[in-house]
Amino acid sequence: MSTQDKGGPAKTWERVASEYGPELKLFRTRYDFMTNPRNQLTEKMIVLEGADSVQIVAITPQEEVLVVRQYRFGAEMHTLELPGGLIDAGEEPAIAAARELEEETGWRAGQLSYLGKNPSNPVFMNSYLYTYLATDLWDTGQLHLDAGEDIKLDTFPLSKLRDKLFAGEFAHPHTVAGLVWALGKL
Repeated sequence: MSTQDKGGPAKTWERVASEYGPELKLFRTRYDFMTNPRNQLTEKMIVLEGADSVQIVAITPQEEVLVVRQYRFGAEMHTLELPGGLIDAGEEPAIAAARELEEETGWRAGQLSYLGKNPSNPVFMNSYLYTYLATDLWDTGQLHLDAGEDIKLDTFPLSKLRDKLFAGEFAHPHTVAGLVWALGKL
């Protein structure tokens, strides 16, 4: 049984020191020396500091969901996922969602509704992902991809969302979380 199971709150780890490691393309590496409250041993932990991000569940007037296919280097595969990207410094998440939707899909939203936020990966990242539902869409016909992006736009009927989600067609955990939130609103 854990401490919480016995009725007491979980004890907090104490940070005794931090140092920075190499700069990475999207992240800054930080090493935190943390003392385990259970045994008082200090461990060197890694944290990737990075910008928060957004993703968008976009529903067209034809009741189709906009998704993007792109190559993911960690998994070495193309994934089917929601459009989205990093929030620029000083940018509000809703503004970033509108911008990323247009950049990656060529569509603009008349209505953006906040669905929720969750940690990007609480194991070793300090950033958050904001998810929005986009409706009242219109197609501008123009993508504005970053130099490092190779994205293919795809759609599928909204009526197939639940089936595709639970059939495991989406490998990216952020997309899975976002689609579950959307199912609760649609």
